[in-house]
Amino acid sequence: MQKNTYLILLISLILLSAMTNDLTTIIDFNPSDEKEGHLKNWEIVGDNVMGGKSIGTFQINEQGNGVFQGEVSLENNGGFSLLRHQFQKIKVRSQKKILLKIKGDGKRYQFRIKAKSSDHHSYVTYFSTSGEWETAELSLSTMKAKYRGRQLDVPNFDSDYLTGIAFLIGNKKAEKFKLEIGGVYLK
Repeated sequence: MQKNTYLILLISLILLSAMTNDLTTIIDFNPSDEKEGHLKNWEIVGDNVMGGKSIGTFQINEQGNGVFQGEVSLENNGGFSLLRHQFQKIKVRSQKKILLKIKGDGKRYQFRIKAKSSDHHSYVTYFSTSGEWETAELSLSTMKAKYRGRQLDVPNFDSDYLTGIAFLIGNKKAEKFKLEIGGVYLK
């Protein structure tokens, strides 16, 4: 089983390498890099900001992937855990999609981007995971502006820049979760 997982990952990396001419790397976890360097500018935000009891952690595993995991609790009106990464602005150019190299746990997650670090809202879309390594392809133009779970009456994402990304789990049920992140790219 472990050999199959590595084979799938190797094939995914080869295919991803073939596409790199059109890709801009937002984050790429490389096992040869210093693990602590990859942890910079990542932050966990839990529902404890509003009294909830959900927990989340982020670490780099032995394979060099980012691992966002924890447990969502509905106690005290809670129900989410969020992992965010802020960075210097990246020009979107003519790219129209986000590619997520991920291995989930069969659950649904939310992916969020920020056009400006000063914005209160994020642009949001959803993706489901299969339990295997996969590449989720998300269209930037369909990402809707939301603030604290409410959709705003503003146009979908149409900016020239990105300043942050985030992964959120909040499926309105108590559950454990684990999402491995190999990389995030603009295409």
